[in-house]
Amino acid sequence: MEYILKNGIVYDPTNNVNGDKKDVMIKDGKIVDNVSSDAKVLDVTDKLVMAAGVDVHSHIAGPKLCLGRLYRPEDSRAGVVAKTDITRAETGFSIPSCSATGYRYSRIGYGTVTEAAVPPLEAKHTHEEIMAIPNIDVSPLALFGNNWFVLQFVKENDLEGLAAFVSSWLKISRCYGMKVVNPCGSEAWGWGQNVHGINDPAPYWGVTGGEVVRALTKVNEMLGLPHSMHVHPNDLGHPGNYPTTIDTLDVVKDIKKNPNVLRDQTIHCTHLQFHSYGGTSWRDAKSGAEPVADYINKNKHVTCDVGQVTFDETTTMTADAPMEYDLYKLTGLKWANKDIELETASGLIPVIYSPKSPVSTLQWAIGLELFLLIKDPWQVVLTTDSPNAGPFIRYPRIISWLMSSDRRTEMIENKEVHNWASKRTSLPTLDRVYDWNDIAITTRSAPAKILGLEKRGHLGIGANADVAVYDIEPENFDATKASNAAVVEDVLTRAAYTIKDGEVVVKDGKIVKIVPSRHMWTNVTGFEQQEKKVLEDIMPMFNRYYTVKFENYKVFDHYIDPAIEFTIDASK
Repeated sequence: MEYILKNGIVYDPTNNVNGDKKDVMIKDGKIVDNVSSDAKVLDVTDKLVMAAGVDVHSHIAGPKLCLGRLYRPEDSRAGVVAKTDITRAETGFSIPSCSATGYRYSRIGYGTVTEAAVPPLEAKHTHEEIMAIPNIDVSPLALFGNNWFVLQFVKENDLEGLAAFVSSWLKISRCYGMKVVNPCGSEAWGWGQNVHGINDPAPYWGVTGGEVVRALTKVNEMLGLPHSMHVHPNDLGHPGNYPTTIDTLDVVKDIKKNPNVLRDQTIHCTHLQFHSYGGTSWRDAKSGAEPVADYINKNKHVTCDVGQVTFDETTTMTADAPMEYDLYKLTGLKWANKDIELETASGLIPVIYSPKSPVSTLQWAIGLELFLLIKDPWQVVLTTDSPNAGPFIRYPRIISWLMSSDRRTEMIENKEVHNWASKRTSLPTLDRVYDWNDIAITTRSAPAKILGLEKRGHLGIGANADVAVYDIEPENFDATKASNAAVVEDVLTRAAYTIKDGEVVVKDGKIVKIVPSRHMWTNVTGFEQQEKKVLEDIMPMFNRYYTVKFENYKVFDHYIDPAIEFTIDASK
């Protein structure tokens, strides 16, 4: 099918298109500069047109989602939607069913999502869930920060061996890139312990989190992986943690970016809101957003996503198992814990972010501070660390807050939120607002570039035909008015059109077509001999400690059909 999206108001920051009235043409799943006379015309006159959204960090597939659905039946009942002639029934609010995940991302105009934490041991199941999610392409990130083999290579300062291990493990797990969570801390949790900074060593290893982050970042650049090191620093959620965050970003400051990749950064710090706290306890907790934002403003090797709190009852799930235990001790809510042999540990616990709660309000305000204090929107992108700070369906609500300082002021002055927003953060003094171009950067162009996805997040010729149209006239609508915030949220929650690879999958907020999601993975070439040797070297330890045979560990082709393979020649 060929399409012409006629007379839309287009925001495409990658190509310096800022609210121009123009046509967007589609053929064979790509953006083109001309189509035949038979092309179907979609009249989008004066409506908002952008590339489909790109989510750099979310949790949508894998065993933790399955555990969460079993462990929180009350959440599953909260989001029930009846099936239609096209769609399956939907369940779940913070932890939607696989089909619901795809539908809901499509409805808000998204086309690409990163599954941000895949234990290689459980990669098969992650890919099985991706196969069950429609309408979005998924780039999974494999966990490396607490892997025993990684710790051994770092201890021996063997970067060549570590690079070969990483490239082989990406093939085995069919993942797109690397993720580090609480480096050395989740390994410590296997011994009932934790670490509290990047200079604390993992028990029995004598290796610190800083050494792990630095070594893996060097390897990431050696291999030329499309995405940078994706890091969840130590001390998540603890008052006074912002110096640890800055130290983590600084430990890779001198590492040079591989010139063969699209991205600019060497480290991506995820859910930064949870890592930007001042104070010494929750009694005197305060914002640490200003020093963190100041560091990022002065350093281009860093990008981040926010993990914005949305004031919902939701579910936290993370490979930072000791943090989940701390949250359990703090709240007394039901808690699930899991240790994944030689690789990582994880936990789950429900959480209620209430606008009347001082801590929830503090977290909400810190997230918005980061959005508003970080000067370059190409360095900070919109996420909720879904579902940890709130479900991804709340992205339109966050956009309404970013676009209206009047709405933020109204929430504070009308006491919709706790007074900690005024007393312990700088949010009331920040009158910056995002315009539609900024929104297109933080939800489309920037996350695509951060992930190294050259053909996504924009509407240039040759780009994937992933397009979102919203029934709002940006030239005739004042998004800065507090009274219009609800309109912005409503319109962005129901895309007028979502087009995925040239096919209309959403029309007027309703799913009209189902297309299979694709698995995005990185195949590193040029290290074959080193990989063979590494696998031979680690096999005695693997056979001794793992509970599966190596032959059953690999993710085979039928688990990733259809797939998008990014081939990287690391020998260059």
